Amino acid sequence: MNNETSIAQDEILSPSLPPPNPEEDYKGYKGHARKLLEEKGARVWCEVVLETTSGDFPGILLPRTETSDDRHLVIKLTYNGYNVGIAVDTITSIKILGYRKANYQIPEKEFPFNPGMPDVVLLGTGGTIASRLDYRTGAVIPAFSPGELYGAVPELADICNLSTRKLYGEFSENIGPPHWMGLAKEIKKEIENGVAGVVVGHGTDTMHYTAAALTFMIQNLPVPVVIVGSQRSSDRPSSDAAYNLIRAVNTAATGDFGEVMICMFGPTSDYYDLLHRGTRVRKMHSSYRSAFRTISDVPIARVDDKGFHPIKHDDAYRHRDHSQIPELDAVFDERVSIVWYYPNMQPDVINSLIDNGYKGIIIAGTGLGHVNKPLYPAIKRGVEAGVQFFMTVQTLWGYVQMFVYDTGRDIMELGVTPLANMLPEVAYVKLGWVLGHTHEPAEVKRMMLKTINGEITEREPIDGYLVMQGGLPELDDYFKRFQV
Repeated sequence: MNNETSIAQDEILSPSLPPPNPEEDYKGYKGHARKLLEEKGARVWCEVVLETTSGDFPGILLPRTETSDDRHLVIKLTYNGYNVGIAVDTITSIKILGYRKANYQIPEKEFPFNPGMPDVVLLGTGGTIASRLDYRTGAVIPAFSPGELYGAVPELADICNLSTRKLYGEFSENIGPPHWMGLAKEIKKEIENGVAGVVVGHGTDTMHYTAAALTFMIQNLPVPVVIVGSQRSSDRPSSDAAYNLIRAVNTAATGDFGEVMICMFGPTSDYYDLLHRGTRVRKMHSSYRSAFRTISDVPIARVDDKGFHPIKHDDAYRHRDHSQIPELDAVFDERVSIVWYYPNMQPDVINSLIDNGYKGIIIAGTGLGHVNKPLYPAIKRGVEAGVQFFMTVQTLWGYVQMFVYDTGRDIMELGVTPLANMLPEVAYVKLGWVLGHTHEPAEVKRMMLKTINGEITEREPIDGYLVMQGGLPELDDYFKRFQV
């Protein structure tokens, strides 16, 4: 496949440097760093080997921003595509191999329209699923128009007629309730316009919060809503952007699904993506391409170049059904919080939330759902003031079981409601959504315990908990079965 997701092919390495141009030759470099480059005859875009006291670093010398320090040279490493800074005072020599100026303009082509293809819309929130890196500023510039996406990932034209709309331009840590509600409204609008499915481009760090929120805010979906992003920036050879985008768009266009899902790499390789239910998925690694995992359940399906391979039983997920009418329920009370219990937590943590007007608190407790006794008076005070308390487990896998020990029973008597195996982040999102409807305690409890779409499951499947740690004898025995 064509995986040209960001930077067009670099110019062929030239053994000679172009005529001097000081403004571009030392872009962003000053002081000690520029002096070193001038002394060694090196320029921006030179392919070099930096010999240092810590070893040799081969790569392309990159420009820097004007606000950068003068103590480092920045290169894109030849062997893995990472951009790294090398301290000037550690560099003993610079070998110049040639000159290779990057061309970071995405070739834009008109996206072809085929009346026989399904229509898919990509709604952008700021994630850079396909992008180009502006080395002059260090900024990642998203490729977002249909023409840009077609230029970057031409395989999309074999799947659907793609249109795009940019709703927001935010890093994912800045995405929150107003964006969730806005997304839900726009998704409903697009479905009513007749699209075969909706793709949401999103930064990966808070993608699972948005997936949970959309599950509650737009229900009874007739078509797939697929949230997608990339763990590796598109200027890197190991980027997962193109595969994720192709598989997400294919899912939206032709997949037999009717719910909110996240589509991201399953393994660290390119073999397939997994479709995770929006209420059971969590980002579980900061940098692996296989960062997303379904917790206490199994993914809905995997998707690869050959199509869709359901993992859940046919009656355990919602199917595409164009007779369904989407129901918009985009409300949220922002006065909610998650409290992650830790040993020696003091009651002022809870009291400060109560004093600041919070109306709902999710506790991620230890073990089966426990906190220490010093918090009891603060919890009791909060319940008496009308604050809704719910318990989840910080183990992530497993269930709250507050009847087992006296601690759990005591906490329930204070007014804390256990939430079975609902994930803490999902509980936070759901509580904000529920409080957007009502603050009446009995009704809040009823709505929190009523399962909308898999946020609470009756039991964990036997393969819903898997830690692939090396050296475990049961895994060694398993893998031996496949050795040749």
